Amino acid sequence: MIKYLRPYIPMIAAAIVLVFLQCLTQLMLPDLMSKMVDNGIIGRDIDYIYKMGAYMLILTLFTMVFSTAANYFTSKSASGFAQDLRKDMFEKINSFSIKEVEKFGTSTLVTRTANDVSQIQTVIMMMLRVVVLSPLMFLGSFLLMLQKDVSLSLVVLSFLPLIGLFLYLVTRKIIPNIKKMQDRLDHLSRTLRERLTGVRVIRAFNKEETADRRYKEANEDLTEISLKVNKLAAFLFPGMMFLMNMATLAVLWFGGRQIESGDLSIGNLMAVIQYVTMIMMSAVMISFVFLLIPRAQVSVRRISEVLETKTTIRDPQNPADTDASQTKDTPAIEFKNVSFKYSDSEQEILKNISFTVAPGETVAVIGGTGSGKTTLVHLIPRFYDVCCGAVYVNGTDVRRILQTDLRQKIGFVPQTALLFSGTIAENIRYGKEEATEEEILKALETAQALDFVKEMENGIHSYISQGGTNVSGGQKQRLSIARAVVKRPEIYIFDDNFSALDYKTDANLRQALKSEMRGASAIIVAQRVSTIQNVSKIIVLKDGEIVGIGTDAQLRQNCGVYKKIAESQESTKTQETAESQENAEAVL
Repeated sequence: MIKYLRPYIPMIAAAIVLVFLQCLTQLMLPDLMSKMVDNGIIGRDIDYIYKMGAYMLILTLFTMVFSTAANYFTSKSASGFAQDLRKDMFEKINSFSIKEVEKFGTSTLVTRTANDVSQIQTVIMMMLRVVVLSPLMFLGSFLLMLQKDVSLSLVVLSFLPLIGLFLYLVTRKIIPNIKKMQDRLDHLSRTLRERLTGVRVIRAFNKEETADRRYKEANEDLTEISLKVNKLAAFLFPGMMFLMNMATLAVLWFGGRQIESGDLSIGNLMAVIQYVTMIMMSAVMISFVFLLIPRAQVSVRRISEVLETKTTIRDPQNPADTDASQTKDTPAIEFKNVSFKYSDSEQEILKNISFTVAPGETVAVIGGTGSGKTTLVHLIPRFYDVCCGAVYVNGTDVRRILQTDLRQKIGFVPQTALLFSGTIAENIRYGKEEATEEEILKALETAQALDFVKEMENGIHSYISQGGTNVSGGQKQRLSIARAVVKRPEIYIFDDNFSALDYKTDANLRQALKSEMRGASAIIVAQRVSTIQNVSKIIVLKDGEIVGIGTDAQLRQNCGVYKKIAESQESTKTQETAESQENAEAVL
């Protein structure tokens, strides 16, 4: 973490100097008070009292100025540190592939970026103020106390081993529970996130009690460990105050006897008592730092885990130029002997996949649930890297292309339609930042979304809530398609984006896309045979393997898997039509 403090070294140095000056002015106050008592009050010299009082007031004002300035530079340094660290954390997380994001989990990444960075920021502020000020106050007070009376200084010194032992015993109990508290905070964040994002499913299945119980259990676990830590921390301050008061009583007892014997003046005793208070308060402040440091150590470790994680999907050192390598006969997309499995899985999801997509060609992928359709299309924009074989775009291995250049060529519509909080226009401009209103309206028209958008109060400037919860599933899909269409990419990828559309809208959308995508290549992952039966090539997957490639007519004759899918859908459609007719006749 030290490298993040280097840009703020001048401000840190200024803060340390100001803290030193603050300490110096504070240490001078008890000595002035001692002189005021011995020479002014006991000697009944009013002018001397006014003189010393004026000096003390001036020193107090300087102390306030130094303290305020030190706080300013300390806050500036710590805030700048936190800003830079959060920026690097955000950029690192943005560079993660889906594999790394899934490894950590969304909730813990949010917690580490926000809460853990704040923990370190707090400790840095305390370190620059307390860890600099307290030792100076401690040492300065003890030296000045020695100057006043050696025997009383030894009395105070005898309490220091007790203070050290007490701090050691308390912090030894606290430190192991800090890591547990951070882990349970992650668990609580994850549970709350699931509770909020899955609210519709939870209500649909009447699982509010189950979800609430899970959150309650996570909350109680965090509360339990937090109480345990805070109880130990709460014991620290009273314990330190007890030892401080015991030291003060001892000084008063020994000092009183010395005053009685004439070996010590009242003013010096009062100064010694103030120095004892400063010493003990310094120890108390240091004890609070001891509480914060273990938590910061855990936070540093958790942040370092993120920053030191190597991203599996990285840009090549010598990227290839896809446009230069492309010829007229070069396939837009080519899979060559591709196999793939997830890092936490022993079973291959895709096995020896080979096919090509010519420029301007539309290819469909169909298969049963779990056959690997979505995984296959995720390899094209390089969300994952293949285990064996290679994926080519315009004749170049995607691993030799810069990720930004590769994804600039692709208009990707994910299986789960995701919209961001903001207006419809802002969501569409995710595809093309500089898109005009005319381009947005054209894309919405192509995606069969223009009619319902016009019916909204503010048209394309209507607000979409986070996740698109204020529009229907079919509307979200069409807006996601419009976002890809406005980009006008070389390659379109539609990952089962027509499932929430009725047959009429589906047909109109496919017809509009056919003219809009003229010259571009496309891969369509679909469940309905009717959606893809007119494409030039259909790829049939089963258990991660290609079991058929061809047109609709060819596959009905040569591919048993495709034939079963087609026949089951057609029989279902015929049955639904018959039932609709019967219902209509019954009504008539």
